[in-house]
Amino acid sequence: MARFQILGGGLAGCEAAWQIARAGLECTLVEMRPLRSTAAHKTDRLAELVCSNSLKSESENSAPWLLKEELRRLDSLLLTAAQKARVPGGHALTVDRDVFAQEITACIEQNPRIELRREEATAISDDGISVVATGPLTSGALADEIGRITGAERLFFYDSISPIVDAESIDLAIAFRASRYGKSLDGSDDYLNCPLDREQYERFVDAILAAEAVPAHIPEDRTPFFEACLPIEEIARRGRDTLRFGPMKPVGLTDPRTGRRPYAVVQLRQENLRAASYNLVGFQNHMRFGEQARVFRLIPGLENAEFLRYGQIHRNTYINAPALLAPTLQLRARPQVFFAGQISGVEGYVESIATGLVAGRHAAELALGEPLRPFPRETAIGSLCAYVSGADPRNYQPANITFDLLPALDETTRTRLRHDKRARHAEVCRRALQKLDEYRSVYA
Repeated sequence: MARFQILGGGLAGCEAAWQIARAGLECTLVEMRPLRSTAAHKTDRLAELVCSNSLKSESENSAPWLLKEELRRLDSLLLTAAQKARVPGGHALTVDRDVFAQEITACIEQNPRIELRREEATAISDDGISVVATGPLTSGALADEIGRITGAERLFFYDSISPIVDAESIDLAIAFRASRYGKSLDGSDDYLNCPLDREQYERFVDAILAAEAVPAHIPEDRTPFFEACLPIEEIARRGRDTLRFGPMKPVGLTDPRTGRRPYAVVQLRQENLRAASYNLVGFQNHMRFGEQARVFRLIPGLENAEFLRYGQIHRNTYINAPALLAPTLQLRARPQVFFAGQISGVEGYVESIATGLVAGRHAAELALGEPLRPFPRETAIGSLCAYVSGADPRNYQPANITFDLLPALDETTRTRLRHDKRARHAEVCRRALQKLDEYRSVYA
């Protein structure tokens, strides 16, 4: 029987270990704390939540609810623990972080099929099957090892994430479709352009400079900015016109309504594998989410923008997963190695849990000599894995679960429900859970 090594005792690693044990197999879970801590962790407990204590919305037929509902139907350890640790939090699944971590730590320590080792892993074993789930604060020695087996150019140490907006919320009477100088490298017009006149630009810069920043969870002197991916507020601080000569440069673009070049432009790029959504090119930032919504809705054409994801920039070790991973989360070049959690390029607690579950289940299938069975593309879990393994590796950015990751409904259903977004979302969820139940019935 194959030996199992799970590196990292966070959300993904604990879920992976639990799924392997549920399959009747023994595994070793390696966690470096408390031997070596990080700048974010405060305790030695497994699955410690280091930022928010919210696992996002529990509103039925929302995308975060769908992902959690799928995990509940698959007997996720961490979703069970979250329910036991739940505290009042409105429409969100909010937990007492101490109770949550204590519950998971106890379950792992008491499971006879899981050996918990408190030591720092510096290498990925060539003997047996490994699940790498060391998270965004992977230690330097192991990061070097991951860089060695994946290619150093495919290992990132900083998130530079631009906001994403729902395409339906963009005002196309204002935003115009064009590439600079009337052409693009691939011959397509994937950009929408939101033009600003001088007054609009000055008001926008003032709003950026006055916006409230997110408090740094890890001191900024430990995460210096790269000049190539500066937050837009840092660019704005360097002069009133720096944004106009940076991410908001208008050169090569003509507003068809005026026949002239705008004073400044915000470009929106269509997301591949994310249906009907656009990201604000170069708009990574450190503003609070509420501030981002307020400030970015000052952009002409985005007055009613619905944000599917907000911008971020912070230290985050992760691999260029689309260039490396299969939908089963295996390294294509070394199928006995799986990646899960934030190091695979997902954002969010529940997303990390989901990829841990996927990696654990597929690792068990591999060890048992069974065919690996990817989750249905129509499910939230399957869509998350499809994004991680199939996005454009040239512009790969970590993702939360949102409806634009899931396949579009068929044309007949879209037409029937075109005026009712809630009904469309409910149908996407119904379809996903039906496909998951079919998958479970076949592969139980």
